[in-house]
Parts: sequence; structure tokens; C-alpha cells
Amino acid sequence: MIELDRTTRRLIDTLQRKGRQSAQQLAEAVGMSATPVWRRLKELEQSGVIRREVVLMDREKLGLAICAWAYVSLVRHTDGAVEDFERLVASSPEIMECASITGEADYVVKVVVPDMKAYDRFLQERLFKLKGVASIRTNVVLREVKYETALPLPPA
Repeated sequence: MIELDRTTRRLIDTLQRKGRQSAQQLAEAVGMSATPVWRRLKELEQSGVIRREVVLMDREKLGLAICAWAYVSLVRHTDGAVEDFERLVASSPEIMECASITGEADYVVKVVVPDMKAYDRFLQERLFKLKGVASIRTNVVLREVKYETALPLPPA
């Protein structure tokens, strides 16, 4: 974990809200000159705090109307079940997020597809074909109340 002084916090906050900008624009936003801001950016990249840069898209405007959270339980005694499942996750563009969780299921998976037929096809042709999958319980998102990508910074 890196030390987050006031300026670094402002820099991270600006990057999370507005994305990458020129060093000059970032410098103005955090109240510094461009060269020290550029150095801090490089430090954040080299330390792994900045993992990658992306552009956020509106899924519905791209025709991806269905967002579903699938709770997947695996058969524990099956050799390679975890590895097979995680390989499928890594190779499936429909899967936006996946986390190993506690509770009734082993994983929660966020799946984004154009329609329910596409979700059914994804289940039938991909997930249900894995030998290690014991059960899948799905919740379909009716409305996103909050969708945030900016991480809350720990208190100073």
C-alpha cells in the first residue's frame, strides 16, 4: 500500500472521476505544476495502483439490455472444477465480473447480454456444460440504482 498524501488523494479522485487527462489539466485540478504530477502518475502506474485505463460505455445504448447476477455452486469433489470454471470465466466476454464468495454459492458472476435468449444460450452452451457446476441461481437486474467505478479512498 502506498502513502496517500492530500495531493495524491486529489490526483486519484480526479483520475477516477474524469479519466486520463493531460499532465497540465491534472496539475490544474490538483494545484501543482505538470512535472510533479507526471512523476506521481508514473509512481502510481509502477506501484500498480493504476492497473489500466478504460472508457466506460453505456451497455443499454450498445444493445446489452440484460444484466444478470448468477450465483454458481460447484461440485467440490470434482477434480479441476475450480480451474475449469475460472478458465471459462476468463474466456467469456459476457462475464463482466466474477468473485469467489462465502455463503450458499461459490461464485457470483455478473453477466451482460443483449436479451434473455442470449442469457439462456450462454447458460446452456457454456455454464451448464461444465461438469463441475452443481447449480446456478440467477437474479436479473431490473434497474441499476447505483453504478460506480471510483473506489472510496481510505481515511487519511
